Amino acid sequence: MSEVVKSVIEERKGSKSPVVRFFAHVVSWIFHPVFMPTLLAYLLYVLAPSNFIGIDTKHFGKFILIIANITLLYPLLTSFLLKRLGFIQSIYMHDPKDRTIPLIATMIFYFWAYWVFRNTESPFILRTMLLGNFWGVIMVFLINIFYKISMHTSAIGGFAGIMIVLLIVNPVNMMMPFFLSLLIAGMVGTARMLLNTHKQFEIWMGYTLGIIVQIAAYLYLS
Repeated sequence: MSEVVKSVIEERKGSKSPVVRFFAHVVSWIFHPVFMPTLLAYLLYVLAPSNFIGIDTKHFGKFILIIANITLLYPLLTSFLLKRLGFIQSIYMHDPKDRTIPLIATMIFYFWAYWVFRNTESPFILRTMLLGNFWGVIMVFLINIFYKISMHTSAIGGFAGIMIVLLIVNPVNMMMPFFLSLLIAGMVGTARMLLNTHKQFEIWMGYTLGIIVQIAAYLYLS
């Protein structure tokens, strides 16, 4: 047996270490795609408060509640019902076929969220993020017809993408938050690789998609 094959086997064995897998699962759950719109909205408020001038904490709390209901609670309930009714095999949706109906439902919810804030006095950066998320789900759905793509890295790529937008529009230097987004993106991609849920190409395709849709949303709205 060649040394290359041996090293690959050892690498695989190492990746299945209980401790490593535990931390990979923790990272995957914390930065699960379903949490990202709500998490990103909160981070934008904390990291770039100048974009939320005139919006106090109570008002922003209503924003977060709306986003969490539409983009977090409703997709979770939909996935749970689809599993109970037998339309999907697992809520983890490792099989690309299991993603089809949940992604269609998520597209509707994400468009709803964007439309709500498009028609209210909401910050430009928040509308950009929500539109980018909506476009991202559309692209994931289309790509999923032909290839499996990492939804985790497409979502976290959106984090990096919206940080790039902040680098452009925010008056305060946002390099540190941008580097933080890259660090977290690397952690998420590594976690998905360690869990053997995706190939490297699927990971990088997710990153690229997430960044592109956020920048495209900024260009479209600006």
